[in-house]
Amino acid sequence: MSDLFTESSSQWLSRDELESARQRLPMLYVDAVPVRVDETGTVTAFGLLLRVSGDGEISRALISGRVLYQERVRTALLRHLEKDLGPLALPKLPAHPQPFTVAEYFPMRGVTPFHDARQHAVSLAYVVPVEGDCAPQQDALELAWFTPEQAADPEVQQAMAGGQGTLLRQALAVCGF
Repeated sequence: MSDLFTESSSQWLSRDELESARQRLPMLYVDAVPVRVDETGTVTAFGLLLRVSGDGEISRALISGRVLYQERVRTALLRHLEKDLGPLALPKLPAHPQPFTVAEYFPMRGVTPFHDARQHAVSLAYVVPVEGDCAPQQDALELAWFTPEQAADPEVQQAMAGGQGTLLRQALAVCGF
């Protein structure tokens, strides 16, 4: 799957083209909350990445990334899960994945709970069970698993940038916590 879309692929915009598009169009993203489930399908843990932002700030984060031109949402989810969790994470997407919410990120704060200084982005958010070994990749420093009680802690959610703590809170609710 990784070799379907590479940086040299015609599906990618150049840095200048992407910057220009971000100034004119909402960008489509996916957000994924990786979870561990037991044999009954009950969520037992929520996975949160530790990342360093472009301005050097360290925070917890969900898996997030753009959907490419002519890329299915399912493929984008799998690509970003593999990019951040490694090829052995073994995500289990349902036959027809449905987002648990849609988040709108705006470059100005206060329009919605979600903020991205670079752009206006619309993100489809999913809870995705992963069964394999996860090893943070790319710009992720670590992956930590939180019990539902730990993930529900307001301090954990407030430590997440761009309003992703709100998405985590919504994911907890969808999972029955």
